[in-house]
Amino acid sequence: MHPKNIHNSPYDFEALVKASPALLPYVHKNKYANLTIDFSVNEAVIALNNALLVLHYRVDNWKIPANYLCPPIPGRADYIHYISDLLDVDNCKGNIVGLDIGVGANCIYPILGAQIYDWTMVGADIDIAAVEAALINVSLTSALAQKIEIRQQNNNAHIFKGIIKEGEYYNFTMCNPPFHSSKEEAEKGTLRKLNNLSGTKKLSLNFGGQANELWCNGGESLFIKRMIKDSVGFKDQVGWFTTLVSNKEHLSKIYKLLQKLNAQHTTVLMGQGNKQSRFLAWNFRP
Repeated sequence: MHPKNIHNSPYDFEALVKASPALLPYVHKNKYANLTIDFSVNEAVIALNNALLVLHYRVDNWKIPANYLCPPIPGRADYIHYISDLLDVDNCKGNIVGLDIGVGANCIYPILGAQIYDWTMVGADIDIAAVEAALINVSLTSALAQKIEIRQQNNNAHIFKGIIKEGEYYNFTMCNPPFHSSKEEAEKGTLRKLNNLSGTKKLSLNFGGQANELWCNGGESLFIKRMIKDSVGFKDQVGWFTTLVSNKEHLSKIYKLLQKLNAQHTTVLMGQGNKQSRFLAWNFRP
């Protein structure tokens, strides 16, 4: 993980339970006598997220509707820290403004950006229920209400158009794109994840995920290509466009598109335990 990520150390479950007693029923000792939770249980993961937000990020009453994506906060914080590094290279000063495409009901990236770095954040989503839930999560903490704005994308043919307004400037955009190409593919991925965590063979979308969160026609690769093409029209209003890329096999074709559009780009590697992730960043500077 990023050196600045406070989640580099194991979870302090005693401190977490003290901060949020609702986590206590899900905490138990594993075979090594360490405190933990069952990460295949949705309610336990949500309770853990709540506790992390209370203890480390001064956010109370965070909630998500049933079956919406429940993100692992340590990995989400990593993306935020590495974007900060990218901005430092550009020597960005003053008020930093970021845009999260596909903010989701959890609103986690704007929350972390606002609470870790005091950034001003805009979160956008096409799902009205997600937008409403994100608005509630923002409104319940006064500090967030002053730093975060939630907007709905009304046209699924657009990504930035209709969200970035005339005269606005964003130091960066970020995105966790849908990475499956169909509901069936998403369900298979969820089953594999649950089986790895608990050995269960029973399908349960415990990690949540609506259609726009987990899958889209063409999957991750096509979505990112659409985003890149759409970004050309906003090249003077954004310092860095960024997106997570789950499948590294997609990168070669994405690079070809960026080259065709005369965009400069960099790929930032992030590691969480044995898992390696990455995000792609690009712009159209001369």
